[in-house]
Amino acid sequence: MLPLSHDEVVHGKASLLGKMAGDRWQRFANLRALFALMWAHPGKKLLFMGGEIAEIREWNYNAELDWGLLGDALHGGMQKLVADLNALYRAQPALHRLDAEARGFSWLIGDDRNHSVFAWLRHDADAGNDVLVVANLTPKPQHAYRVGVPRGGRWRELLNSDAAQYGGSNLGNGGGVDAEWHAAHGQAQSLALTLPPLAVLYLRSDA
Repeated sequence: MLPLSHDEVVHGKASLLGKMAGDRWQRFANLRALFALMWAHPGKKLLFMGGEIAEIREWNYNAELDWGLLGDALHGGMQKLVADLNALYRAQPALHRLDAEARGFSWLIGDDRNHSVFAWLRHDADAGNDVLVVANLTPKPQHAYRVGVPRGGRWRELLNSDAAQYGGSNLGNGGGVDAEWHAAHGQAQSLALTLPPLAVLYLRSDA
């Protein structure tokens, strides 16, 4: 289980948004990245009510959620992101089918302390259904950042947590990137990616 539960947002602990560092834009970007990482990681997800609209205050059992926040583009964008993550989770077997099996996950990058970039693959039982997850956890964009991939052809962006529709800066890869014969991370081919600030990308091969 991967819970962001009731216990995280009561008794003086602040809301999920309130725990995030940086200015207002960075706090929202950090929360979007957290959700995208959580949905991409093995394990069943639990998100307590209010997280999906980025509540500002702690949960109050005597009051309803602050639905009026959805009139703000950043709060509305968070709701849209969670909806899209849920849809993607259902549509991509690699994100859920082998949750409890080691063969469902493999690291690509877990040691880039200079850039705070992480990358992994989620696998399905059927070959070719891999989902590549790449996270840039700094406020600095990374350009031409190379990530090894297990097959060639075009890798399509399934989700970019920095997309404008979620309230992000809309920096990305124009919908997809072609693999190149440049070995990296134990793979014969790789992608040269633009990594948006404080953001997570999901990609899948069209091959």
